[in-house]
Amino acid sequence: MNICVFSSSSNAISDVYFEEGRKLGRLIGEQGHTLINGGANVGLMETVTVEASKHGAKTIGIIPERFAERSLVSENSQVIITTRDMMERKAKMRELSDAFIALPGGFGTIEEILEVLTLRQLNYHNKAVVFINTNNFFDHLFKQFEVSFEQNFAKDIYRALYFSAKNSEEALEFISRYEPVDLDSKWYIVPFK
Repeated sequence: MNICVFSSSSNAISDVYFEEGRKLGRLIGEQGHTLINGGANVGLMETVTVEASKHGAKTIGIIPERFAERSLVSENSQVIITTRDMMERKAKMRELSDAFIALPGGFGTIEEILEVLTLRQLNYHNKAVVFINTNNFFDHLFKQFEVSFEQNFAKDIYRALYFSAKNSEEALEFISRYEPVDLDSKWYIVPFK
C-alpha cells in the first residue's frame, strides 16, 4: 500500500515527535508499504524517510522545484519527483497514495491533511485519513472540528472521515482494516426568507 505521510519540516521540535516519526517509518517498512512524502531532507519528513528506507520500504519523495533548488532533496528518497509548485506536489501525492497520515507539523502539514479531508468529504476520494496525535498535538484542531459539528457547519457523519490515532501502530492498524463510509451527500436545508 502507498501511504502518504504529511509531517513537519522543522528540526527544532521535541524528540518525542522524532521518536514517533522513527516508529512510523520503521513500521511502514516492516509491513511492506511504500512511503510517499514531501521528499525533503529536514524534520520529520527526513526521519520517516530514513527509517522507512532502512526497514525495506520503497520511498517516494515529491518536492517542488523551489525546494530542490535550495538543496532540500532527501538523499534517502529512492524516487524523487520534482513538481512546478506546491499545488502540483499535493496533487501528485494524492494521486499516488492509497491512505494519508498526518504526523504533527506546522501550517503546511495542517493545510495538506485538511485538503485531503475536505476532498474526502466531497467524495473526490474514499481513502483513509489519519492523524497521529502525538503529545496531544492535534487536540485543539479536533476541538475546532467539534465546534463545526455542534453549530451545524459540518454534519455528524463527517466524524467518520478521519481517525485520531494515539500512535503509529494504531494508525497502521486502522488503515489495514479501513472500509470507506457512505456519506450523506445532501446539503443542509437552506431556510427561505
